[in-house]
Amino acid sequence: MPHLRIVFAGTPAVAVPTLDALAASGHEVVGVVTRPPAPLGRKRVLTPSPVAQAAERLGLPVIDAARLDADATERIAALRPDLGVVVAYGGLVREPLLSTPTHGWINLHFSALPAWRGAAPVQRSLIAGDDELGASVFRLVPELDAGDVYAMRTRPVAPGETAGAALESLATSEADLVLDVVDAIAAGTAVATPQAGEPTFAPKLSIDDARLDWTRPTDEVDARFRGVTPEPGAHTEVGGVRLKVLEAVPATDAAAATPGAAANAPVHPDLRPGELRFERRRVLVGTADGAMELRRVQPAGRNAMAAADWWRGLGVDRAEAR
Repeated sequence: MPHLRIVFAGTPAVAVPTLDALAASGHEVVGVVTRPPAPLGRKRVLTPSPVAQAAERLGLPVIDAARLDADATERIAALRPDLGVVVAYGGLVREPLLSTPTHGWINLHFSALPAWRGAAPVQRSLIAGDDELGASVFRLVPELDAGDVYAMRTRPVAPGETAGAALESLATSEADLVLDVVDAIAAGTAVATPQAGEPTFAPKLSIDDARLDWTRPTDEVDARFRGVTPEPGAHTEVGGVRLKVLEAVPATDAAAATPGAAANAPVHPDLRPGELRFERRRVLVGTADGAMELRRVQPAGRNAMAAADWWRGLGVDRAEAR
């Protein structure tokens, strides 16, 4: 099978497994395009992206590019790539760069296209309460995530799975899907199929998207919590102070160890939506039809802590989350 000269574009940690798989394949990664170092942490230290760090580990040349402009296009073209591979780069590939590699560009997208086109497919899928997550390898075209699909896989959502855990899992499990498509393109056997069905869209999440609405049913609150965890981070407000919710689950009688309760039966305490109560060593928040149990939280300006410790520090019998 002929080997391809590949230019890889990606930025966050979810792109690293695919880069590792390509670097270990019989193909040649001739360059890695990633966004420039960004200030991280309280001290705002300029830090290379996870993909840049992986490229350095692999001994691959890096092109730092905040956007894929004329300069980036010229630098990529000089590498004479046969194929471009994108995983979560964080910017659009437009002409003339789109046509620069001989075989164009392919993209690993974490949804079963045409569902959830856009920047936050896993997050929006979980918020919507989907039963399955997916991954698609498709050909990049000028329209957002609309190209023909080379390969696709789906799997059930795991119980309690957050967006962070799902992305980490998919990034690892689907790297070989990209490699299969690259091999097929190299062999001349790749077949891409037009997307079928009505598309849905997954715009980037804002901090407002991560606010928990306790007036909604428990399953909707839980779905939103899992969809916005760890980024941008679920939160609520208690006593006028923002409280990050780092770990939470639907409250069940099994967790409360209530004698005679059915295993994992939902709790329906006498709580108004948003009303907080410390009950059986648990911090419960009322929803429209039950309660969520807060397990780990982070008050503004403080470190993360067990929800029970936070509650004891409030020194109250009840409180309201908004």
